[in-house]
Amino acid sequence: MKRPIANKLLGQHYLVSATIINSICNDFSDASEIIEIGPGPAVLTKILADKKKPMMVIEKDNRFLPHLEEILPSKGIIIADALKINLEELIKTSGYSNNVWLVSNLPYNAATPLLISFIQTPQIKSMTLMFQKEVGIKIVPTNKSNTMNSLEALCNNFFSTSVLCKVPPGAFTPPPKVDSIVISFNRKENPQISLKEFSSFEKFLRSIFGYKRKQLGTVLKKGYDNLDILSTLERLNISPQVRAENLSQDEVIGLYRNIVNQ
Repeated sequence: MKRPIANKLLGQHYLVSATIINSICNDFSDASEIIEIGPGPAVLTKILADKKKPMMVIEKDNRFLPHLEEILPSKGIIIADALKINLEELIKTSGYSNNVWLVSNLPYNAATPLLISFIQTPQIKSMTLMFQKEVGIKIVPTNKSNTMNSLEALCNNFFSTSVLCKVPPGAFTPPPKVDSIVISFNRKENPQISLKEFSSFEKFLRSIFGYKRKQLGTVLKKGYDNLDILSTLERLNISPQVRAENLSQDEVIGLYRNIVNQ
């Protein structure tokens, strides 16, 4: 069946590299169910379905419905915008367990908000996600010169992450103008900050990393002027002159605990 022409407005690029396709599909561990976001012409879907696990796909572009219907029953195909779906509720109503593997070649223009949604869905225990390299190396820095940022701190709290593979433009048709990267995520059983605190933790991260090149003492005094920031930093052995981008994960957690969640 001929696949539709890629829609640039939806950020569509069809993955055609057999090597990359197999790397993604072989990242499967012991998940009970599989969810694929944005399957498009079902390149990954065909192989994922061979895992013989309950499977669901969510696709925004209804042009791909005939391709998906060749592989999955209609109840496993949802034509909708994944950003507008409550994944937690969908998984509950589908009767899925708390051990879902989520797979997606994320559209570059919606990758971060989709990731934020996935993190907040507790039934998702593992993920294999493709990002534009520029975004991916914020989650898993590829060299020591990369500095701490809000996305890395957020993901590190809830998941163990690692680079599965790097993806050149030629792995797609039409080829994008940037490199891509595939990252494996495995949810931590006991994160330092619980999912119940997700909103306040994310807000805190945005507050300190929104001005990451300014001195931390100045940023915190502006955002939390009701607290003795200098005493808090001294207690945590953090210089008020340090910048947020130079913090470690443990220092970020310590600051949150002592400033927001005392």
